[in-house]
Amino acid sequence: MTGTDPRESVHKRRPTMGRVPNVTRADAQAALRNPLAFIAARWTPDPRTVRRAALAALVMSVVIVVTGGAVRLTGSGLGCPTWPKCTEDSLTTTSEMGLHGVIEFGNRLLTYVLCAAVGWAIVAARSQKPYRRSLTLLGWTQFWIVMGNAVLGGIVVLVGLNPYTVAAHFLLSSALIAVATVMWQRTREGDAEPRPLVGKAVQQLVWFLVAASVLLIAAGTVVTGAGPHAGDSSEVPRMPLDWETVTKLHAVLAWIVVTLTFALWFVLKAVDAPKEPLARTRELFLILLAQGVIGYVQYFTDLPEVLVGAHMFGSCVMWIWVLRVLLSLRERPGPAPQPSAVPAQEPATSASIAGPR
Repeated sequence: MTGTDPRESVHKRRPTMGRVPNVTRADAQAALRNPLAFIAARWTPDPRTVRRAALAALVMSVVIVVTGGAVRLTGSGLGCPTWPKCTEDSLTTTSEMGLHGVIEFGNRLLTYVLCAAVGWAIVAARSQKPYRRSLTLLGWTQFWIVMGNAVLGGIVVLVGLNPYTVAAHFLLSSALIAVATVMWQRTREGDAEPRPLVGKAVQQLVWFLVAASVLLIAAGTVVTGAGPHAGDSSEVPRMPLDWETVTKLHAVLAWIVVTLTFALWFVLKAVDAPKEPLARTRELFLILLAQGVIGYVQYFTDLPEVLVGAHMFGSCVMWIWVLRVLLSLRERPGPAPQPSAVPAQEPATSASIAGPR
């Protein structure tokens, strides 16, 4: 009987440590040169992860609009009176700035959250296999819109909340929502050529709806620029327009959008359109009705801040659903799944599995 070394048995029982990856200098240089390609070479996200990343960017694009509206409606537009710092001497808000400074600076901080959400969408899209260049470009488009709007937001502060710059700030945010919506939709589609689900006449009707919706949003910014909510308690210039007249024009455009949506719903049912366009159009019609109720109530109750904020949120949701209606008119199937290889079986085995006939 041979004895065993106790140290050898202890060594055998000892759990082995996980291997530490060896990061070479070449790896570090590659990560610095092209970090996205470096991550993509080592990570393949699940398709659901890519969809969730695109949805997170879309949600944050709406959040930044709503919180920006809260800044204006609470009179905190100049809570931080300069940019990029909050004050001449401080990067952040100070106690002297009070609640208005906290609200304005908080909205600025949310821009970093938006950048993080858009960055996650870019990384997820870039790392998806197979690589989809169009999806990555949509993510980068969002990034540059965010950067441009951040600079424009600083200009808004530096020019004392000039109503024309405020309107441009909101319209650029609407462009961000549009690109984010398209990216979210594209994450659930393939890259094949789009196949229309409806005829040319229906497509043209939807494009009229999109154009009317753009005019409606633009008119809404003019109503804001001429209305009483200037964004700060100090004397802020307003657009030299009759607010009542602009509001009535906005209401007329709203009724045009509602009418076009109802007509589209009727036409889609008449031509027995697929389920997706019908469902999106029905949802848009209900959103428009709710938005109209809020709009009329706020008009006849002297524009209470809560209802104005709800109306602003509703305009974002309406714009998303208008684009969803447009995107539902076609389908882009993904690549056909490759059939899995089935090993050949012996005839006798096949017969035994099939059983007697």
